[in-house]
Amino acid sequence: MTADPSRLSSRIRRDADWFLLKLQEEIGELTQAWNRVSGRGRRKGRSDEQLARDLADETADVLGHIVLFAHRNDLDLAAAVKRKWLFQLE
Repeated sequence: MTADPSRLSSRIRRDADWFLLKLQEEIGELTQAWNRVSGRGRRKGRSDEQLARDLADETADVLGHIVLFAHRNDLDLAAAVKRKWLFQLE
């Protein structure tokens, strides 16, 4: 069973704008993680391993929100990747 991403919480209205705005928020968090890993931001006491995990987690969040955005807008990501990047997702 697949959850409808527009109904994940009754407190937040996930309209068309929400998906893009949330993606932008997650990209900001990924940028913060990258700044810490690359030495451009404060480490906040985090070890190299924790920083690497943070970067991976934030990257996963961005990817997840791209998938949600595509689902909400009925986009065929596999076809777009094949068309734009010249390879097929398996």
